[in-house]
Amino acid sequence: MNREQKRMMQRQGQVDADGATSRRTSAQDVARRRGPRTSIRQFIKEIRDEMRQVAWPTRPEVINYTSIVFFVLVFMTLLIFGLGVGFSKFVTFLFQK
Repeated sequence: MNREQKRMMQRQGQVDADGATSRRTSAQDVARRRGPRTSIRQFIKEIRDEMRQVAWPTRPEVINYTSIVFFVLVFMTLLIFGLGVGFSKFVTFLFQK
């Protein structure tokens, strides 16, 4: 750790003047930053509210995206297979002569 990092950590209260880490301060900071816990009911309610805000795709959009992914997958599989076969034939041709 260089002097600049040490000075920055001292300003933030992460280390003391002698360079030792102050665990009490960081634990107090963590306890101070945490707010009161929410109940399970409130947590589920907030999840439901957030999920209502999601822009879900329509059925035709899902079918369209799925077909695009499928065709790209098939194309890339055939391309990689073809390149593999082609390179293997080329290498065997080089070493047979």
